[in-house]
Amino acid sequence: MTTSRTSEQGSEHGSDQGRQGRQGRQGKGEQRRRWLGLAVLALPALLASLELTVTNLALPAIGRDLSADSTQLLWTVDIYAFLLAGSLITMGVLGDRIGRRRLLLYGAAGYGVASLVAAYSVNAEMLIAARALMGVAGATLMPSTLALAAALFPGPRERTTAIGVIVASVSGGTAIGPLVGGWLLERFWWGSAFLLGVPVMALLLVLLPVLLPESRGPAGRRVDVLSSLLSLGAVLPVVYGLKQIAAEGAGAVPLAAVAAGVLVTVAFVRRQRALADPFVDLGLFADRTLATAAATLAAGIFVLWGSNYALAQYLQLVEGLSPLDAGLWTAPSALGVIAGSTLAPRLARRYPPARIIGVGLGLSAVGYGVLTQAGGAHALAVLVTGAVIVSAGLGPMMALATDMVVGAAPPERAGAAAAISSTAPQLGGALGIALLGSVITAVYRGRTDGAAPEGVPADAAGAFEDDLSATVTAAERLPGPAADDLLDAARGAFETGFQVAAGVCAALTVATAVLVAVVGARRRR
Repeated sequence: MTTSRTSEQGSEHGSDQGRQGRQGRQGKGEQRRRWLGLAVLALPALLASLELTVTNLALPAIGRDLSADSTQLLWTVDIYAFLLAGSLITMGVLGDRIGRRRLLLYGAAGYGVASLVAAYSVNAEMLIAARALMGVAGATLMPSTLALAAALFPGPRERTTAIGVIVASVSGGTAIGPLVGGWLLERFWWGSAFLLGVPVMALLLVLLPVLLPESRGPAGRRVDVLSSLLSLGAVLPVVYGLKQIAAEGAGAVPLAAVAAGVLVTVAFVRRQRALADPFVDLGLFADRTLATAAATLAAGIFVLWGSNYALAQYLQLVEGLSPLDAGLWTAPSALGVIAGSTLAPRLARRYPPARIIGVGLGLSAVGYGVLTQAGGAHALAVLVTGAVIVSAGLGPMMALATDMVVGAAPPERAGAAAAISSTAPQLGGALGIALLGSVITAVYRGRTDGAAPEGVPADAAGAFEDDLSATVTAAERLPGPAADDLLDAARGAFETGFQVAAGVCAALTVATAVLVAVVGARRRR
């Protein structure tokens, strides 16, 4: 009997060990599946930024082959950015309603089809329409990706790592965009730039249903169509107006567009407060963590996009680099964001996120301090060094602030929160380009007003007092010595404006760091 009992106990013990082994293998398999799912989610994030970079490189070939004028080329780029920014909130809320995985599948299919249409467009109008569809479909990508990543890794530590991977993927697309675009455009026609999205989206359609479970809010909630239209009407005019101000100055039309967007925003807010089930729960902003993180994202991208816009102009108009070479020299700054955003989750295991963000912003302020010294024989080295320091400091902010916005919202509102974390940078970035561009223009015109070199024709003197781009064009029609004098004076004025803008960025970054530190200290208390 003793032998029998011992045998039964040994059998039970062996059964327990077998069960534990199977559970361990299942746990490891599930873990591998989740990280594979995250790798798939990183693909659309990488593609979104890569596609925009490649499109910019393809514009000269598009203009030549489709006989597109400058306005049509501008709309080829801008229509995508406008509809992407305007549709983000709607798509985030829609994902909460119908399911984030389903929305991402719909968006991937739509993006792939629109990419095919863009690649084989026969005229500029067809290409602009295809780019508009790509913008709407592209608006499904980031909110769904961030919300699905948060659902896939619900633990705070793993979620922070997952969102850091997504942010790094966006920067990765920016870094490799000039390389991929240059290689494609040297070997194939301009449409190959848009075909990049087709295999990526096809892969998503195959792998998403296998690797990722569905994630959605409570069933039965409807989408308020009027609120959706109001959200579009609130964001689109503001983004359009700010981009026009950056390009052409503060005219009546762009200012009216911004004012109209603000008025629609007021109407949108009033409607949300009146609805029993609001399209966007404004109560989310009552959470100090979410509100501060969203504001920090907007401020950080304000200085980043604004300074990157100025940096691209400096490299091409002052240093005389081609668009492709300028893109290659800006790639290291994207690597800085990748390094900062991937390191941030590890640091967050030991230090409060607010402290990491504050220190990172302080580092970025140092980078902007370096950029204030741009000029002279070593300008290119100063520009690249400063840009890398700036981006390395902002990388932790981008990863951790995004995580704080998504993590602060209840699970049923994850899509809306992810849309907020995507829309805030779009608005902040557009505002940064407009305002910092205006700073450079104001300083430039203050330095060039009535200061054209002697002997320069009146039309060239007018271009000189307008902006550096017009001066470069005007100098092509002048004899060598006169052109050199005019360009030297214009480039010196632009350098001064760039240095002032870098100083403004440094001050704003320090102010944001102080705000984050104060709010973080209050939250800890």
